[in-house]
Amino acid sequence: MSGGRDVLVSVHAPILRSGRAVRTYGVARALAAAGGGLTLVYVRFGGEGPDAAYRAIPGIAFEVVEPSRSLRRLFAYGLARLRGVPDDFARGVSPELAAVVRRLAPSDATRVIADGPTEAAALAGLARRRPVIYNAHNLESAYRHELEASKGLGSPEQLRRFERGVLARSSESWMVSEADTAAARQLCPQARLRLVPNVVDVSAIAPVTPDVAARCAVFVGNFSYEPNRNGLRFLLDDVMPRVWQRLPDARLRLVGAGLDTPPSNDPRVEALGFVDDLADAYAGVSAVVVPLLQGGGTPLKFVEGLAYGLPVVATPRAAAGLAVRDGEHCVLAEGADAYAEALTNVLRDGAPELGERGRALAAERYSIEALTTLVVR
Repeated sequence: MSGGRDVLVSVHAPILRSGRAVRTYGVARALAAAGGGLTLVYVRFGGEGPDAAYRAIPGIAFEVVEPSRSLRRLFAYGLARLRGVPDDFARGVSPELAAVVRRLAPSDATRVIADGPTEAAALAGLARRRPVIYNAHNLESAYRHELEASKGLGSPEQLRRFERGVLARSSESWMVSEADTAAARQLCPQARLRLVPNVVDVSAIAPVTPDVAARCAVFVGNFSYEPNRNGLRFLLDDVMPRVWQRLPDARLRLVGAGLDTPPSNDPRVEALGFVDDLADAYAGVSAVVVPLLQGGGTPLKFVEGLAYGLPVVATPRAAAGLAVRDGEHCVLAEGADAYAEALTNVLRDGAPELGERGRALAAERYSIEALTTLVVR
């Protein structure tokens, strides 16, 4: 294997079924295009993988790791916990993963990128001997304790201490937004940081003409992710009843995994669940909604909505990591009353100019081509 080949390390199978996987895919595409090829090292967790989208990346190779369930694995877990790695991340630490990376990256000429906090914990020993880049999907300590599913991360201070250590020992940390970059610098002033935003394949997405007459908003996301579930509850309980007072024929389309049961009995709410072709999900709608009240980083479905050229109605929290301006690239609204009014206006009157400017911003800042220039050696 050539010394210039990048090695991207993930504890998830390369399958496009979540926002996390979409960020990994964008980084993999950019790395493969920017350097001398890419080897994606992954653990077969969450699926068999790799799927067709990953296999189609020019210059990519795959190396699957099968972690053992022996006493050696238990020892690695215990050692990680003693080093302060939160339980949720320590469970993914395996000596086999680090051994494969050492074999594939024998010298500093090969860049090694740890794709998340579990991966960074697994490669902690390697990072003390040679450069390892940390690809942060979020600044974890900035938001994770807002969520119910944070028990396995310890106290907020324990998570901050762990994340500070990851930032300090990484040769570089790739942050998804300027907000996360600023917060990471405050957490670890000596960290070497680079802004590497979430991207989508804008060139492969054909823009959609908003169907104003449909008065239909679409919310796309993985609803097994707690911030998306809470955002959906905000929409159904607080926003849509207010919209229906003004526009009784307004409709809401829900697309994504995690909708095991219909979230509403109202016939104006259409729950499609997971779809193979997202272009169908965005066809025939008037607007995209991103009603997140929690979470970190930058929601990829926000960027995707911009790329489709549709007007996006979002909360300020959802837009916090993006270079969007209210009234120019999207509409931002805080609270149920303001959000319902903003969504009503867009569904009733249309806002094609927002979609056009949003698409242009996505191509300029949040495309794979733009990301490739950022991750070049």
